[in-house]
Amino acid sequence: MRCLAHRFLNLVTKIPLFALSDQKFFPLNKSFHEITVYCGPKCIRPTFECRHNPPPSPHQSQFCNTCRCGPAATPLDRQIPCHKGLTAARQINTVAGLLDMLEEPDVTTQLSDTVALLGDLIAFPTVSELSNLDMIAYLAHLLEQSGAQVDIYHDDIGHKANLFATIGPQKDGGIVLSGHSDVVPVAEQDWSSPPFEMIEHDGRLYGRGTCDMKGFIAAAVSMAPYFNQIVRDRPVHFAFTYDEEVGCFGARALVESLREKGITPGVAIIGEPTSMRIIEGHKGCYEYTTRFSGLAGHGSSPDRGVNAVEYAVRYVTRLLSLKEELRKRSPESSRFAPPWSTINTGSLIGGVAHNVIASHAQVEWEMRPVQASDAEFVKHDLHSFCEEELLPAMRAICPDAEIATEVIGEVEGLEPADSNEARNIVMELTGSNSADVVPFGTEAGIFQSFGMSAVVCGPGSIEQAHKPDEYVSIDQLQQCLDMLGRLGRKLAA
Repeated sequence: MRCLAHRFLNLVTKIPLFALSDQKFFPLNKSFHEITVYCGPKCIRPTFECRHNPPPSPHQSQFCNTCRCGPAATPLDRQIPCHKGLTAARQINTVAGLLDMLEEPDVTTQLSDTVALLGDLIAFPTVSELSNLDMIAYLAHLLEQSGAQVDIYHDDIGHKANLFATIGPQKDGGIVLSGHSDVVPVAEQDWSSPPFEMIEHDGRLYGRGTCDMKGFIAAAVSMAPYFNQIVRDRPVHFAFTYDEEVGCFGARALVESLREKGITPGVAIIGEPTSMRIIEGHKGCYEYTTRFSGLAGHGSSPDRGVNAVEYAVRYVTRLLSLKEELRKRSPESSRFAPPWSTINTGSLIGGVAHNVIASHAQVEWEMRPVQASDAEFVKHDLHSFCEEELLPAMRAICPDAEIATEVIGEVEGLEPADSNEARNIVMELTGSNSADVVPFGTEAGIFQSFGMSAVVCGPGSIEQAHKPDEYVSIDQLQQCLDMLGRLGRKLAA
């Protein structure tokens, strides 16, 4: 990847009839001057050059012998980020106009770097069952080169890791740009090209993870050099997590790591694919597997055994009853479709033969609450049902009978809030005046529960996520870069 900090850009534009001497304007006699904006690892200041006697180096403070308009004679000897793809031959008549032009958040030059970096990230096959350590190390290296302070937090067995990096002042209330590093499997999917080799075709970038959600990660990291030069008001954080696709375990571990270190950001922008729409709410996603252990026996003597399948059926019946109760608890202001919390029974497995009392069974089920209180209502009801009705009946025959529920994942919903700084900021950055809700889940609710305001907004469409020939359009990446460029300008105060 060609890092923006290592590019060398030149812009030549004409300034008619004016030069500078001792920070004052004076007219020139039918001559004009050129300004060349240099950009490199160390050079981030504009330098005036006069056609009468241009200085040989952009860093030398020589004066033109005719009009004395060299860099040392101007008030521009200060650090101004210039790697912003300014349009050549753009006309300006005053130095104030020049400064306005230089400060406009034009980030078109980051697009090629974003595309190149995205290709690198797609080549890391970070399916949830595999390690993400190589990709995290690569991102950490790029961010450190860009001036970020980087921390890596490993999971308990050292197989995976979260990354948290900071650019800007070391203080609370920063803005988090968040993305997950893992992707869903490609097994048994019919791809037109190798899924871990990014292919560009007709303005689209194909590959596993292009939209969900390495496209956002690539855009955010490509903007890091720009952020490092311009961000002064409040910190920008980069949060890249593991295992979002299998239960958001990485995000939950990350907020605990931040809590332990006393880091308290104020805003989280989660770059899941929303076609750059602003999402201020989504339902939670709670997934469980409930297992029943009974007592096997011959089917001709049912009273001598504990049929785990039958008790599992009674449990599912209770789920169906709760499913109807949740309709009545729907908030009047709910904007979700459907507006109530839902329960789904995914599978019921058990038994070995027609004539054998089933000793084991399991139910896989989920609920998607629109409000946290609905989840607590369901869990409390099921706990009471098992402890007061099912288990006493099972243990009357087999004292060792058991019902155990494994939490596969409990991901908090993102609850819409009247006061939401994250929503307001992204509206300002994108120019949008509306925010929506969606049925799919993200890590946003975890950040919200940590005390941050949160929104979801990122390039690509959820319609392409998890499917063969997943893609993100280049136009969507450019829109994302535009948003991030404006964020840098906003934090430059």
